[in-house]
Amino acid sequence: MNLSQNHALIKPMTKTVSNYSDIADLKARIRACTVCAKSQSPLPVTPNPIVRGTAQSKIRIISQAPGNLAHQSGEPFYDPSGARLREWLGVNSATFYNEDNFAITPMGFCFPGYDKHGGDLPPRKECAPLWQDPLTAHLQGVELTLLVGMYAMKAYLGRDAHRTLTETVRHWRDYGPNVMPLPHPSWRNNGWIKRHDWFGEALETLKRRVDDLVLRQDAEG
Repeated sequence: MNLSQNHALIKPMTKTVSNYSDIADLKARIRACTVCAKSQSPLPVTPNPIVRGTAQSKIRIISQAPGNLAHQSGEPFYDPSGARLREWLGVNSATFYNEDNFAITPMGFCFPGYDKHGGDLPPRKECAPLWQDPLTAHLQGVELTLLVGMYAMKAYLGRDAHRTLTETVRHWRDYGPNVMPLPHPSWRNNGWIKRHDWFGEALETLKRRVDDLVLRQDAEG
């Protein structure tokens, strides 16, 4: 049963109908996308859309957008944030980058560039309406979706998201066993993590859930 069937809180983003033969076809189309490079405010780097997942993926990570290191390597979460995320999940790199375990489908698929303060710009607005719903349609094996950061929370939880990221994450239990909101694992959130010790309980629950799904995937494989 996929997420759209077993969790009413996840809202379709558009009414787009998937016209792709399978997930491999869809990923190939996403990786070839250059829509943001042709806009009135074009992407400041050469497009390099990053997406991962198979029809067997059990866990879907909907994050913000790839960082510069991910852009250069072609690997999502190929940076210290990724190391922290894997720590939160309780998995090693081999498990994390096994697409049958984890689908990674950020709100924006390309590194958006830096703002004037040196932080990453928001995800490009062109990406999500084009690709998120087709991905949901083809990721039929997903049983747990992680909404990493406020962009994903607002898009998928809609009015069920709280006013702030902190309050949304604090109420993680409200979204059931199949959806979990998370802050971005960036070093910029070190202070947030230290201030909110209750987040440790959420991570312990997350690790148990991930362990169950990954072990089952390995057994079925």
